[in-house]
Amino acid sequence: MAMIRNMNSNRCWQGYKPDLAEIASFDKAKLKTQERNSLPTKETIEQEKRREMS
Repeated sequence: MAMIRNMNSNRCWQGYKPDLAEIASFDKAKLKTQERNSLPTKETIEQEKRREMS
Protein backbone atom coordinates (compact mmCIF):
# COMPACT_ATOMS: atom_id res chain seq x y z
CA MET A 1 0.00 0.00 0.00
CA ALA A 2 2.90 2.36 0.58
CA MET A 3 3.78 2.31 -3.11
CA ILE A 4 0.25 3.29 -4.09
CA ARG A 5 0.38 6.27 -1.76
CA ASN A 6 3.75 7.32 -3.21
CA MET A 7 2.47 7.01 -6.78
CA ASN A 8 -0.45 9.27 -5.98
CA SER A 9 1.74 12.03 -4.58
CA ASN A 10 3.01 14.81 -6.83
CA ARG A 11 6.57 14.25 -5.66
CA CYS A 12 6.72 11.06 -7.71
CA TRP A 13 6.20 12.95 -10.98
CA GLN A 14 8.27 16.08 -10.34
CA GLY A 15 11.33 14.97 -12.34
CA TYR A 16 9.39 13.23 -15.12
CA LYS A 17 9.34 14.93 -18.51
CA PRO A 18 7.70 13.06 -21.41
CA ASP A 19 9.41 12.87 -24.79
CA LEU A 20 7.23 15.25 -26.82
CA ALA A 21 8.53 13.87 -30.13
CA GLU A 22 7.15 10.44 -29.25
CA ILE A 23 3.82 11.94 -28.27
CA ALA A 24 3.58 13.94 -31.51
CA SER A 25 4.35 10.89 -33.67
CA PHE A 26 1.96 8.56 -31.82
CA ASP A 27 -0.44 6.84 -34.23
CA LYS A 28 -3.75 5.84 -32.65
CA ALA A 29 -4.59 3.72 -35.70
CA LYS A 30 -1.85 1.26 -34.72
CA LEU A 31 -3.53 0.48 -31.41
CA LYS A 32 -4.98 -3.00 -31.26
CA THR A 33 -8.38 -3.41 -29.72
CA GLN A 34 -9.88 -6.57 -28.39
CA GLU A 35 -13.46 -7.54 -28.89
CA ARG A 36 -15.32 -7.78 -25.65
CA ASN A 37 -17.09 -11.00 -24.92
CA SER A 38 -20.73 -10.16 -24.60
CA LEU A 39 -23.01 -11.98 -22.22
CA PRO A 40 -25.03 -14.82 -23.69
CA THR A 41 -28.64 -14.14 -24.53
CA LYS A 42 -31.47 -15.79 -22.65
CA GLU A 43 -32.12 -17.99 -25.70
CA THR A 44 -28.52 -19.21 -25.78
CA ILE A 45 -28.59 -20.09 -22.09
CA GLU A 46 -31.85 -22.01 -22.53
CA GLN A 47 -30.45 -23.91 -25.54
CA GLU A 48 -27.34 -24.91 -23.58
CA LYS A 49 -29.47 -26.10 -20.65
CA ARG A 50 -31.55 -28.23 -23.02
CA ARG A 51 -28.41 -29.77 -24.51
CA GLU A 52 -27.05 -30.63 -21.06
CA MET A 53 -30.31 -32.32 -20.08
CA SER A 54 -30.41 -34.43 -23.29
